[in-house]
Amino acid sequence: MSPLIAAEDILELINSPGAVIVDARGGADAGARYKNAHVAGAVFVDLETDLSGKGPDATLGGRHPLPDIQTFARLLGEIGINRATHVVVYDDKAGANAAARFWWMMKAVGHEKVQVVNGGLAALEKVPVPMSTEVLPRRPSSQAYAVTKWLLPLTDLRKVDEARADKEWLVVDVRENYRYRGESEPIDLVAGHIPGAVNLPYLRNLDANGKFLQEEALAETYRGLIGDRDPSKIIVHCGSGVTACHSILAMAVAGFDTPTLYVGSWSEWSRNDKPIAKS
Repeated sequence: MSPLIAAEDILELINSPGAVIVDARGGADAGARYKNAHVAGAVFVDLETDLSGKGPDATLGGRHPLPDIQTFARLLGEIGINRATHVVVYDDKAGANAAARFWWMMKAVGHEKVQVVNGGLAALEKVPVPMSTEVLPRRPSSQAYAVTKWLLPLTDLRKVDEARADKEWLVVDVRENYRYRGESEPIDLVAGHIPGAVNLPYLRNLDANGKFLQEEALAETYRGLIGDRDPSKIIVHCGSGVTACHSILAMAVAGFDTPTLYVGSWSEWSRNDKPIAKS
């Protein structure tokens, strides 16, 4: 199954008993935006409260650490997702925000049938698909998703510090160029990048309409980045472990194996008295 689904193909899944459509958004007003308009029948998950944990502070795990896996398993049960469910997820950031994060989390619990809407909410509105303002309640379920650990590769601050100086490893920073270069930092406390990391902004995955590039174009881009390196030796990060999932999704579209995600990302690295490069 392709990691992406065209906006028009969601029509046959609306109200299907075997499918769950997920509206995943981030930001303080995410819930309000969902209430204002969402795909009919879509359930809401919030980046801040559902797809992120609550660490003591960003020095341990960054601004968006992963939630406890059993908490996530209960969430999936409450919104009606089991092993057989066809899950379709979208956001209002062309998949660059919580939709890609939710896709990664679903793949990380071993779910096969999960797809991100190519182009996100904007593409869905152009089809158009039926929209609604009805807020669907969650239902407590005794059928939590059966999983005990994250199944996709993850890494931490210590390993990234080792890998950045190891020629066998490649650390990829997917933030915008100006943030990587240290010209300014709109979110975290310090500007710059992890020394040794290379920069391939996640926006390079998209065309002018906010849709993912074709498989061949993405494959060419990522082959140029990683060469013949084993994807297991690639670490991908961003500001807080969210948009990194967008580039991991793009690599999946291009046919590459899943690289390692550094969830803490720059928000953790920059708060731990680690070296910082600017160029």
